[in-house]
Amino acid sequence: MRRPLPNLPALALAALTLPLLCLVLAMGAAGPAHAHGDTLKVVITGQRDGRVTADVTWENDGDAVEEAVAATVNAVSADGSRTEGPWRLVRDAGRAAGWVTAEALPPGSWKVTVDAGFPSLGHAHQEIAVPAVDPAPSAPASPSPSAPPASAPAAPSAPASPSSPASPSSPSSPAPAPTGSSGGSGGWWTTVGVAGIALAGAAAGIFLRRSRR
Repeated sequence: MRRPLPNLPALALAALTLPLLCLVLAMGAAGPAHAHGDTLKVVITGQRDGRVTADVTWENDGDAVEEAVAATVNAVSADGSRTEGPWRLVRDAGRAAGWVTAEALPPGSWKVTVDAGFPSLGHAHQEIAVPAVDPAPSAPASPSPSAPPASAPAAPSAPASPSSPASPSSPSSPAPAPTGSSGGSGGWWTTVGVAGIALAGAAAGIFLRRSRR
């Protein structure tokens, strides 16, 4: 029994259609990517508290990149003595096209370079200055309640000095003679006068009694 021969025109049509279909699907998948362009536009916008800020958009239409961006940041001081990085860019909250480093540059002038590798290539370089920030003045410390002053230790009392021996009593001075005493010459004559008056009075009394008799 003979088998029927395959339909050659149908096989030829299928062989031509399959590659064309794959090509159309590939072009359709690559369409949105090619609409943005094949490079990234990276613009270093400055710094915020020492952290490098940048905008990353598509070169062709300026749309923000919705995919994760793989980009590294390197910095060299103006005199070439210091380097920082490589650091990566992370999303800057609040800005659709904004990206920022998590690390901060020290104060000074820096030459910053950003190199992006995904979802496409991009490059930027810019010189930025990071100012030195003076520390905020500290609030004056509130005075603490003063503790009562510690009492000074009492000075040791001086040992009692031995009582001084009583000084020998000095001989008592003679008491002054009372006024009107017979110790002086004036007192002697006063006594004699009084006695004479008494004798005269007695003699007068005797004479009177005898004369009466």
